[in-house]
Amino acid sequence: MELSKTYSPKETEDKWYSYWMENGFFKSSPNPDKEPYTIVIPPPNVTGVLHMGHMLNNTIQDVLIRKARMEGKEACWVPGTDHASIATEAKVVAMLKEKGINKADLSREEFLEYCWEWTEKYGGIILKQLRKLGASCDWDRTRFTMEENLYDAVIETFVDLYNKEDIYRGYRMVNWDPQAKTTVSDEEVITVERPQKLIYIKYEGADGDVIIATTRPETIMADAAICVNPNDERYQNLIGKKVKIPLINREISVIADEYVEMEFGTGCLKVTPAHDQNDFELGKKHDLEVIDLLTDDAKLNEKAQILVGEDRFVARKKIIKMLEESGNLVKVEDYTSNVGTSERTGAVIEPKISLQWFLKMDRLSKPAWENVMNDTVQLIPPKFKNTYNHWMENVRDWCISRQLWWGHRIPAYYLEDGTCIVAKSKREALKIARDKYQLFALSEKDLTQDEDVLDTWFSSWLWPMSVFDGFKNPDNEDINYYYPTNDLVTAPEILFFWVARMIIAGYEYKGTFPFRNVYLTGIVRDKQGRKMSKSLGNSPDPIELIEKYGADGVRTGMLFSSPAGNDLPFDEKLCEQGRNFSNKIWNAFRLVKGWNVDDSLPVNPVAKEAFNWFRSKLNSTITEVQDHYSKYRMSDALLSTYNLIWNDFCSQYLEMVKPAFINGEGQPMDSYSYQETIAFFDELMRLVHPWTPFISEEIWQNLAEREEKSTICIEEFPVGGKVNDKVLAEFETIFELVSWVRNTRQLKQISPKEELPLGIKTADKATYERLASVISKLANISEISFVDEAEGTTTVIKGDEFGLDLGGNVDLEEERANMQKELEYALGFKNSVEKKLSNERFVQNAKPEIVQRERDKLADAESKIKALEEALAKMA
Repeated sequence: MELSKTYSPKETEDKWYSYWMENGFFKSSPNPDKEPYTIVIPPPNVTGVLHMGHMLNNTIQDVLIRKARMEGKEACWVPGTDHASIATEAKVVAMLKEKGINKADLSREEFLEYCWEWTEKYGGIILKQLRKLGASCDWDRTRFTMEENLYDAVIETFVDLYNKEDIYRGYRMVNWDPQAKTTVSDEEVITVERPQKLIYIKYEGADGDVIIATTRPETIMADAAICVNPNDERYQNLIGKKVKIPLINREISVIADEYVEMEFGTGCLKVTPAHDQNDFELGKKHDLEVIDLLTDDAKLNEKAQILVGEDRFVARKKIIKMLEESGNLVKVEDYTSNVGTSERTGAVIEPKISLQWFLKMDRLSKPAWENVMNDTVQLIPPKFKNTYNHWMENVRDWCISRQLWWGHRIPAYYLEDGTCIVAKSKREALKIARDKYQLFALSEKDLTQDEDVLDTWFSSWLWPMSVFDGFKNPDNEDINYYYPTNDLVTAPEILFFWVARMIIAGYEYKGTFPFRNVYLTGIVRDKQGRKMSKSLGNSPDPIELIEKYGADGVRTGMLFSSPAGNDLPFDEKLCEQGRNFSNKIWNAFRLVKGWNVDDSLPVNPVAKEAFNWFRSKLNSTITEVQDHYSKYRMSDALLSTYNLIWNDFCSQYLEMVKPAFINGEGQPMDSYSYQETIAFFDELMRLVHPWTPFISEEIWQNLAEREEKSTICIEEFPVGGKVNDKVLAEFETIFELVSWVRNTRQLKQISPKEELPLGIKTADKATYERLASVISKLANISEISFVDEAEGTTTVIKGDEFGLDLGGNVDLEEERANMQKELEYALGFKNSVEKKLSNERFVQNAKPEIVQRERDKLADAESKIKALEEALAKMA
């Protein structure tokens, strides 16, 4: 087989992904003989395209699912998309606007046709992009939150919870998005610090004036009272008296409540129940009038009496000028405050009293709270339990209605007199009306369905169950086999309004958790620490990164430094490092496949020692990697694998076993050494496959003759075996020695091709005799002698002394100075280890093997110090 000099990711990735798909390697079906391993994708919005957060999240999911598949589990990764009510409706409205069509001129049915058309055209883009990344989803199982079965599940859930009296309708203060013209949840409100003006306004009264400070002068016309603290001596004479609202001269009372902080501002608070959550509560307590002076798109309405039809921010500027002209403006100060903005549209949120549908959370949330706090459901990292606990202890009723057309329409039907009937369909609502109210003359035409749709999260909270049709057919084979799922990988910012709600739904409808572990990724940030976003223009296009560095390069680049729950400071150099890793593997493969094999040759003694060492190193690393996986230390698992392949296999093992190069020609290799090397390469490709699926498949397929329709995807993940710690320690010393010899050559400007004699002072002569051929090959040593005193350029490694005879190249003063530096470093190192071991908390809490490792380091340092001091004494 002719191998190209450079690895070509694009060609390889297209070839193998097509091959995997054609042969159905990602497909899954219930198998009673196998343990299921299930992941459901956090469904990306149909409006979305792949961004860096998706890359991180889906790479981790793919690593987990590929590893499970190789471990012989029935691995099922369910893909899908979310209909994203607000975002999709905004996209469609904008698209229609470009065509000169106004949503208001369309019927609901006409608008929904455009939504479906848009979804069918653009909705699958992100899933196609995930294939470029190598995502091994069971694409036949792709679901969409608005498809029929999932739609019906949402409606059935609403009806069920309504009948359980957990859902109710009422007037409450909500977060209103004036651009989308809908309510949004607390979690969809992004707090942004903004510079504002603090306006001091004088309210005049017959018994005295009061001054209030506000950032929202455009709402003064909706004031219902002025509130002061009952203990504030400045205003005792005004409590119960009247003052006039400037510009409209409407009288309001001065009331007293301890809610007002005397030290804050002027100690006087304007109470505007319709436009502030705290004022709303205060208004209920004091039975104040509620005046809503804003339209749904945040313009002043007739109740404002002035500036009717003006946008709220335009009105703010005009009112400040009007207050100045009327003499009621006391002063204006620069002020910085937090302003709530809509995550979906960026519009400034308006607190608004609105008739909405709510889900009571008290009863429902208890099992979900308890089972995360007792680790039945594990959050990774566990630090997020504190956040979760805070949210769940202070849980508020969930506003589940949205004033949109795209989404799951609320199954509530109204009679002419306002009577509300909740049912799965208009037909069922009619039946209830006839049975319950004896309205036999009623027809479906007499019923009007609620105009609102449900919050998008009200569908995705059912996702782990609905994707397996757990509502349509609650006892079907899929739901019984795959549910509960194993791992969920998602972002911390949706811990409450998606993760917690899925757990709530799981306990309510299946009596158990929806997943066992929740791996919470960090946020991908740029080098300046800013969150990557389109608006900042600091986010690279993931597809362009894949084109440039290959999918394997981007996957490993994303995960080189991405511990759970911690933000990832992304640098494109990480992807370059990932690409270099692929190239390193490819070059090692080319090297091995380029060897000439001679069956008649005996096994090389250096290779024998190399096999012995690398088998233990490989087994040790597999155990280490498995431990990292079990603790969801994904970056650590990758780095252990990376170091094993790059350093131990490519830089050490292959150097030991590769045939000599004489007179410009590579010498032949014995067949046993070649087969051992191929076997190691095979195992390494299986170990790295979850991280680098494409290059590992390419190399694995070409390491040996494979059966038709074979794939590394379902080969066994390495399980490791016995580890000879003595051999590992011996080679650690050898590699340190070789490194010293190479550095010495470089320092003394001696060619690596020039052979040098080495003297060793040691009590373990047998080990060095056995490994002499390894040392000679790696360090280009002409002969090894065992001496009473190391001479020439010397060093000490783990108590043994080594001397290189450099002939006339030795400068004794320079040697003494270097040895003194080495001694000072060893003393400093010893001191740092002693400090660590003197820390009782470390010794008591660290794993025994870690403590022992530190003690071994101390013993090595003491031995080295002793040898260096003796050597320096002799040179004095």
